[in-house]
Amino acid sequence: MGIAYSVGEVDHLYTFFVQWTPDIYTKGSKKHCQPHYLIKEKHQKHYLVVEKNMTVINKLLSNPADPAAKNWEIITVKDSKRRRSLCNSENSEAEEHEYHGEAEYVVPVLSDHSQLLEDHHLKRLAAHMPARTQGYQWQLVYSTAVHGSSLKTLYRNMAGLDSPVLLVIKDMHKKVFGAFSSDPFRVSKYCYGTGETFLFSFSPDFRAYRWTGENSYFMSGNFESLQIGGGGGRFALWLDADLYHGASFSCPTFHNAPLSTQEDFIVQDLEVWTVQNCLETFQKTR
Repeated sequence: MGIAYSVGEVDHLYTFFVQWTPDIYTKGSKKHCQPHYLIKEKHQKHYLVVEKNMTVINKLLSNPADPAAKNWEIITVKDSKRRRSLCNSENSEAEEHEYHGEAEYVVPVLSDHSQLLEDHHLKRLAAHMPARTQGYQWQLVYSTAVHGSSLKTLYRNMAGLDSPVLLVIKDMHKKVFGAFSSDPFRVSKYCYGTGETFLFSFSPDFRAYRWTGENSYFMSGNFESLQIGGGGGRFALWLDADLYHGASFSCPTFHNAPLSTQEDFIVQDLEVWTVQNCLETFQKTR
């Protein structure tokens, strides 16, 4: 942020934001984010940028037992600009320039032809991709059209990878949807992943579902199924061992609507992509 904060006041709050939205609170990511809200330390020019559902933040800042809560307030970007326009200091002008206008996003470039993703899909996804993926080509890691329908093969193709992946599905009703995962899919006894993970659906209109902060059931997998999101006995996205039958329900992790036309669906095609520079690094070290 470029500002030193009191550990007693905001260290726990900053840690929460880093975990919650690492794509925003990492070095070099400001030019890629599109803030909707600011959190401002009262009587100071200290801000934290927020672009998520505000329920969790309001609850955190309104905690009477938290001495730091009373020193912060949530304001919209528009209101922050109005307030800064009343000031004539050089700092306020710099802040205005920093938060002015909409961010520009780099449209992902695919190194291989996709049977599922078109240009308009990539443009909509670009605004939600974390900054660390911007500017790199995406490499096809798995495709049912190329590798057949097997969850074991999907896991095997990702063995050793340490990079985010994009899962794209088309069901028998021609609906395209999927998930951006902060981590490659793998067999794991416990849930894994970070708050970078999000869900998306393109039909009839584009919708993206980000982490709500209610739980950390991002991903889990075994040889029988792959699960994304969860809580209350339901998964946001579930795929069987043959990558043929799937299901999608609303869940606390993302507060998503079912991604497919029906809660139970049949997979027509499925692709998984990863950032090419991460894949090349992995291949050179093998």
